[in-house]
Amino acid sequence: MENSIKKNSQITPREENFAQWYTDICLKCELMSYTSTKGFIIYRPYGFAIWENIKKYLDEEFKKTGHQNVYMPCLIPEHLLLKEKEHVEGFAPECAVVTIGGKKELEEKLYVRPTSETLFCDHFKDILHSYKDLPIKYNQWCSVVRWEKTTKPFLRGSEFLWQEGHTLHRTEVEAREEALNMLKVYGKLGKECLCFPFSLGKKTDKEKFAGALETYSIEALMPDGQALQAGTTHYFGDGFAKHYDIKYLDENNTLQVPFQTSWGVSTRLIGAVIMVHGDDNGLVLPPLVAPTQVVIIPIRANQDKEVLKTCKKIEQKLSKKGIRVLLDNSDKTPGFKFNQYEMKGVPLRIELGPKDLQNKVLSMIRRFDYLKKQVSLEEDIVKLVVKELEEISNGMYKKAEQFLDSHIIEVHTEEELKDVLTNNKGYAKMMWDGTRETEDLIKERYQATARCLPFNQMKFGDIDPVSKKKAKYVCLFCRAY
Repeated sequence: MENSIKKNSQITPREENFAQWYTDICLKCELMSYTSTKGFIIYRPYGFAIWENIKKYLDEEFKKTGHQNVYMPCLIPEHLLLKEKEHVEGFAPECAVVTIGGKKELEEKLYVRPTSETLFCDHFKDILHSYKDLPIKYNQWCSVVRWEKTTKPFLRGSEFLWQEGHTLHRTEVEAREEALNMLKVYGKLGKECLCFPFSLGKKTDKEKFAGALETYSIEALMPDGQALQAGTTHYFGDGFAKHYDIKYLDENNTLQVPFQTSWGVSTRLIGAVIMVHGDDNGLVLPPLVAPTQVVIIPIRANQDKEVLKTCKKIEQKLSKKGIRVLLDNSDKTPGFKFNQYEMKGVPLRIELGPKDLQNKVLSMIRRFDYLKKQVSLEEDIVKLVVKELEEISNGMYKKAEQFLDSHIIEVHTEEELKDVLTNNKGYAKMMWDGTRETEDLIKERYQATARCLPFNQMKFGDIDPVSKKKAKYVCLFCRAY
């Protein structure tokens, strides 16, 4: 059973102040630190390790699908950006610009990359020659800079870490498939790695990426009823390729223009993990992203040398299996350790003391639901731990899935829409007339945006409750980070 008793006095209760609760976790769990440069953070080892585990999972998935890692410069010459006007207008207000280098004023402004489409396009025009070179499927792990007015750790920063995929294809069909396939990879990431479901769908024209013909997104719903755009994939068509003169010779020796995609997720996923799973005692980490998956705490080991000896044997067995395990034999009290690792969200805790040793048992305590089990020391501990971690992952996902399902609310009138949005009840699932005018009206009245058009367009009405016009699409509206 989940423990509802508030134990950690360092963390503000969620219901008291959700924003402060989030900040407390970021700082007290040592995920990040603020810096002297406003809007920029330090990723501390524990926070960075979470990103490394997400990165490891995704990198393996990308390589399974034939993508290769590359690295582009962090600075973009102004003339490159100007080649794609719509793209520039989308990002220009957020750009950081370098005008001086080596104490000399530069002849041309250099923009710190807010994203790298322009750099990839400039490279693609040089390396693509023949249809035999296609498809080109690249991915880059890097940081980007966007000069945000308001920042929040992991969720919105002036600099953040991410991956950005950039691909070229012979046909429109191939490129569209790529954009949708990468969206599925992100959906799999949510289920297997992050232990929460995304709402997948297409962005409206207003919300799509600057320069894209179509944008698809993974949307996550937070416990405070607000949405978080957790990642996107884009189908560019041949617009970027034409602007940057990317061409190739087909089998008939005729010049053709390729079709292009882009896709990415960022360290915003860390923020999503914190909010979706965390509680009043701190982090609750999914096993695949947790820097430490199992912590072993010997109790009164100074009274019985066999306690520590047995703990070390268990540590070695788990470590050999590839489980990230920590044996804490420090002088801190067991109670302090329990609270510390609870706050840091370690999925599973193993406790062993002299009495346990006499009875040939140990205790295993799960972080996400506080379920405690006593198991025999004669059993296969590695097998039991692996099974427990799987059960934790499944349990965390099911809990998050139930929350999402219960917070997608069909609205048939504007009064119902208002109730869902102003009271942060989650997604308002609405029949929408498809016009920018209605979309803008909803934002103006309720500070909410169209999050996505779900792929399952099962209509449940004929009229848009806001405009009273004929409805065209099912759309999820929500306030968002």
